[in-house]
Amino acid sequence: MKQHRYRLTVDHLALPDGSALTPPRSLQFEAGNHDDILAIVERMRGRGDLPEADATALAVGLKLFSEVMLQNRGLPLFADFAPHFKAFMQQLKQGPRTTEGN
Repeated sequence: MKQHRYRLTVDHLALPDGSALTPPRSLQFEAGNHDDILAIVERMRGRGDLPEADATALAVGLKLFSEVMLQNRGLPLFADFAPHFKAFMQQLKQGPRTTEGN
């Protein structure tokens, strides 16, 4: 399957108490995805139901996870979760829910 290719870098910036890591730690890896992750991030940010940083993290995390699940769909690891994930993705794609009176 043809895929977009991405290089992801995660830099551990601080400990929970706010102190810096000594030495600093980071992780870099490459991943493929059948979708344009950057376009999906923009759509998630445009929904307006999450702060921008949360929308970005959700979009990237979901796309990385879903691609691994798709490529390994025959594994028992994903068997029980797959129907729930599908339902979640369908709901997500419908757009943000609005509540009357807000």
